[in-house]
Amino acid sequence: MKILVTGFEPFSTHSVNPSQKIVEALSTDKFLGVDLQTLVLPVDHVRAPGIITETIRKDQPDAILAFGLASSRFKIGLERVAINLMDFKIPDNSGTQIVDQLIVEKGPAAYFTTLPARSLLPLLQEEGIPVEISLTAGSYLCNLVFYTMMHEISLQAKPIQAGFIHLPALPEEAAKSDKTLPSLSLELDLNAARIMINYLAQNLRRN
Repeated sequence: MKILVTGFEPFSTHSVNPSQKIVEALSTDKFLGVDLQTLVLPVDHVRAPGIITETIRKDQPDAILAFGLASSRFKIGLERVAINLMDFKIPDNSGTQIVDQLIVEKGPAAYFTTLPARSLLPLLQEEGIPVEISLTAGSYLCNLVFYTMMHEISLQAKPIQAGFIHLPALPEEAAKSDKTLPSLSLELDLNAARIMINYLAQNLRRN
């Protein structure tokens, strides 16, 4: 079975992106019965959705775990909802700042994650990982990629388990910040990702 894991490159004032770090670390991991595919996306409102759409069409993954940075978060956030809106508070890495635009003209207002968030939550908490279910993925690139991949999955009408996970900043970024910044270690991020991959793989095998 194929599981795709994605992250983002650094952006804005963030010199490091934990989602890129976990993707790079996972790229050398081996999981029983899993063809793990990893992808680091650009923080670009045109390129990122194009790449994720092309990857889904070409590789036909059975599950997708998309990760991104939310530096104000104290916990890992299992996102439930992607909204059809681009409303950037800061420019993307191409220098473009979009305000009040739809991602897909005449597309649904929102998509729900197809990841088993309620089942994953206690599994992660039992391992001492700070995690919560979140009702907002924002309106920047994380939400854009989340909505785009769920829209593509909907168009294909395939039972792909997919969703978005937000990560707090890494301690090294918090240490350099002039303001108080919540952080979580890369070790905990990686542990969370591995637990989710193994859980999805077991579920997919059973189904």
